[in-house]
Amino acid sequence: MSPVSVKVLIIGSGPAGYTAAIYSARAMLDPVLLSGEQPGGQLSTTTEVENYPGFPDTIQGPWLMEQMRDQAVRHGTKVVTEHAVEVHFTHSRPCVAKVVTNTGVTYEAESLIIATGAQARWLGIPSETKFRGFGVSACSTCDGFFFREKDVLVIGGGNSAVEEALYLTKYANKVTLVHRRDQLRAEKVLQSRLFDNPKIQVIWNSKLEEVLGTENPTNVTGALLRDTKSNEVTEVSTDGIFISIGHDPSTSIFGEQLKVTPTGYIWTEPNSTVTSIPGVFAAGDVTDDRFRQAVTAAGLGCMAAIEAEHYLASM
Repeated sequence: MSPVSVKVLIIGSGPAGYTAAIYSARAMLDPVLLSGEQPGGQLSTTTEVENYPGFPDTIQGPWLMEQMRDQAVRHGTKVVTEHAVEVHFTHSRPCVAKVVTNTGVTYEAESLIIATGAQARWLGIPSETKFRGFGVSACSTCDGFFFREKDVLVIGGGNSAVEEALYLTKYANKVTLVHRRDQLRAEKVLQSRLFDNPKIQVIWNSKLEEVLGTENPTNVTGALLRDTKSNEVTEVSTDGIFISIGHDPSTSIFGEQLKVTPTGYIWTEPNSTVTSIPGVFAAGDVTDDRFRQAVTAAGLGCMAAIEAEHYLASM
């Protein structure tokens, strides 16, 4: 099978990928987008979105991704329902990367936009999956608003968990941080803020054993916590559970070919989506270990498309 040559190849179909596709298509660059194993990215599993600009009412994450996809296609993007399994960077022009998909097709890209995102780490217990999007979340800035005047648990003990707990006090009546050890890993200044906040309490030496809830409608009502020392199981009431044990950028397919940050995210030049390889750009959560929002990912996707356009124009 002969390789397929493209001007702009986009890997990933979240807000960053689709926005990059829209801008690339409008620039008449005939982009091809590989939608990946989870078309729509993390928003495809987000039931309610209230903070995306332009939509005053609550919208569904999958619907928003469908609208972005349709807009990209309408402007001329070719969306391919395949995922990349191999990426080889050539470090030369005109082809900067060769990308092989799961169907064996090889794309030779004159420019490449990486928008593979990041995935929240989950505990992996069945009840966590069952109630995901119905009271179980991994993003307080996305879903905290839905827990006004309610009680929530935050699972974790690092910086992210403490920051999530502090943020949730803006909405919740009570926030309980559950940590499997007897001391936090978070920075001391964050710990001080946590302990000084009257809305927050900490349950030490405990882990989430099971999420409890109802069906029809599906809602979280409580949790079973197992003491990591005594092995005793205790039931606690709660309206929501936030899993905050970190995120992993989806970069494994690139191996060690690209420069990454100390936290493993793809490195880009300041105020840019330019990576360590000319002609290769990265946008969205795969580069962002701080904000991780749909709107910031979309903005980076726009930047990547414009920078790719400028790169191609310089050839």
